Amino acid sequence: MLKNLAEAFRLPFVGASVLPFVFGSLIYRKNFTFPGFILGLFAVIATHISANLINDYADSRSGADWQDKNSYKFFGGSKLIQQNIFSERFYLKMAVLFAVISAFSVLLLSLYMKSFLVVFVYSIVIVLSWFYSVSPVKLSYRRVGEIALFFLFGPALVMGGYFIQTGIFPDFKSFLLSLPFGFFTTAILFANEVPDFPEDSNVGKNTWVSLMGTEKSFLLYCLLMGLGFLFILINVFAAFLSPWACLAFILLAPAYSAARIIKDYHDNKFKLIQSSKLTIIIQTVVSIFLVTVVLLG
Repeated sequence: MLKNLAEAFRLPFVGASVLPFVFGSLIYRKNFTFPGFILGLFAVIATHISANLINDYADSRSGADWQDKNSYKFFGGSKLIQQNIFSERFYLKMAVLFAVISAFSVLLLSLYMKSFLVVFVYSIVIVLSWFYSVSPVKLSYRRVGEIALFFLFGPALVMGGYFIQTGIFPDFKSFLLSLPFGFFTTAILFANEVPDFPEDSNVGKNTWVSLMGTEKSFLLYCLLMGLGFLFILINVFAAFLSPWACLAFILLAPAYSAARIIKDYHDNKFKLIQSSKLTIIIQTVVSIFLVTVVLLG
């Protein structure tokens, strides 16, 4: 049961939101507020799990996850609904529960910071995270889901962590520092969209892959990866990051390997598992590295 719950919550992917938030929280540490950090972290984790659950619910309702009932772990949904392990109703109830947990954490954070702005910003985040998947908006079905995810996993998390520690929002420095996280996490989404393209097309789910087709999708993948590394460099030149951050460019090698897999095996789901794995590894390692750089800097 615990293993099934971990798969339903997609717990291994929660690090994609935790690490940018931690990074943002460490940008300015002069008067680090631990209670605010913990409340923010609870909100981040609960919001991410809620978004994961409602995404599986919505893709089951639309029929997208029923096109191919095989579980690939990295894309195509958890398949636990299709395997009759959990019901759609269970996913919906759990999504609401974690949304309530995140909202309660944000309410406490707002009282702690004595700022209503926390609630206002969070409201935008939770609405986007749900409207990414559910009707009638369904951003992920209208070629704008990638933009929403970029905002949620880049600026929202990094600037949110920075805001809790400083009370400053918006802020140009934290925005610029958030961009690598946004691009690398969007690259994960895009790498996962490539193998899902046939099933998504059948139910009218238009992702960025539909802009160029799977054969040329590696070009968009390269663009997202390239922008992630570019903004690390820009932050170094702006003196927002230590020059040590340039060591992250070592990960250009696995990024190239992932792009080649997408190019050569764009219609082979089992081969594309490797490109998804590599992209997740790149995003995770870069995130940990940038957290370390800012912590030591």
